Amino acid sequence: MKGKAFMAIAALAAAAGLVVTGAASAGGGGAETKVTIKAPGGDVFGKVKSSKPNKCANGRKVKVYRQKGGAQGGGDDIKIGSDIAQANGPNYEWNIGQPGVSGKKIYARAGKIRGCKADNSKTIRAGSTS
Repeated sequence: MKGKAFMAIAALAAAAGLVVTGAASAGGGGAETKVTIKAPGGDVFGKVKSSKPNKCANGRKVKVYRQKGGAQGGGDDIKIGSDIAQANGPNYEWNIGQPGVSGKKIYARAGKIRGCKADNSKTIRAGSTS
């Protein structure tokens, strides 16, 4: 009977070790990502930046939203376009063209992907120079 009890305790200890290891690896979340947005005229464009640019910036999908409420991510925000960031010299740039949102509040979002954190740009008013 002592042998079976020992085996049961050893199995529980091993299982507990796997749970702790899994939780520790999930906590990091990946490399930081930074998304920028500009819309000084009709075009809406920006950059994706990361400490791991080949993994987290190059080829990264960016979605642009029209912000309807006072804060980003409200359930009523409207997706107005998306693009894939591509290398342009040292930068990774995206551009959705002219979606017709002059004067509207907009922001860009790069969602979380494996090894890379998500980020939202600041909210800007399309057509302004800030």
